[in-house]
Amino acid sequence: MSRSRKLMVAYDPVYAHPLPEGHRFPMLKYELIPGQLLYEGTITDDELFSPRICPDETVLLTHTRGYLDSLKHQTLGVKEQRAIGFPQSPELTTRELIITQGTIDCCLHALQNGISLNVAGGTHHAFADRGEGFCLLNDFATAANFMLHEKRADQILIIDLDVHQGNGTASLFEQEKRVFTFSMHGRHNYPFRKERSDLDIPLEDGTEDALYLDLLEANLPSLIERIKPDFAFYLSGVDILDSDRFGKLKVTKEGCRKRDAFVLSLLWQNKIPCTVAMGGGYSPDIKTIVDAHCNTFRLAKEIYEL
Repeated sequence: MSRSRKLMVAYDPVYAHPLPEGHRFPMLKYELIPGQLLYEGTITDDELFSPRICPDETVLLTHTRGYLDSLKHQTLGVKEQRAIGFPQSPELTTRELIITQGTIDCCLHALQNGISLNVAGGTHHAFADRGEGFCLLNDFATAANFMLHEKRADQILIIDLDVHQGNGTASLFEQEKRVFTFSMHGRHNYPFRKERSDLDIPLEDGTEDALYLDLLEANLPSLIERIKPDFAFYLSGVDILDSDRFGKLKVTKEGCRKRDAFVLSLLWQNKIPCTVAMGGGYSPDIKTIVDAHCNTFRLAKEIYEL
């Protein structure tokens, strides 16, 4: 493989700012992840890119005009803001539009290089007409619809391994046969009213490495063989860790690394381009969060020979 292929990584400083005071600690990872990757040499400066703001016409492939206007004009009601978990602000809307474009850009880089990663993203709780769970816009859904609209993909697989079910993503693609949604998540975790993915694997509290990996290995290869995707999205949340404050599972950092290695190796072996977003991670020690996320980038570089 030529070294002209690169591990292109979407990041913009606005990812980490501005957020309400109570949410700044978990968002530190958006600043620390690219810094660590550059420091250790996993990526170089020319592999880090800053996305622009996603244009309205692209957002509207997934979200309603009324909802987008309410985000842009700051007219969300109190109940709607409470469901999202953030008070509305122009800066927050800009942040989400940049994250969404970052995931789209990653898709285009993945077509060239095999894989591309967004330091942020994985906002899988957003529905067509509303946001939930700290998600305003659904970046994977918007990017998937962009890929279909632009005829860059015919059959898409979304692999959502965040500890929370991607309820918005499941709802958005319930009637879309060209997008298959696969979610492994905590049975008793948010969202407490689950939507129906094409394949859901709910996990009991306390699920450990062996069972977690066995279930993944028993389902994902046959799924790929059956639906034959020509593009994949992978949400690699590290809130499955045993150290996570909210995750309720007992997967070790090594188990999380093995999960990423299995998914990425399987996609690489099947020549399926992949866009990755980081999703959640709420361990008390920020070093644990950053290292677990950085493992995903390290494995992508190694497996895809970049």
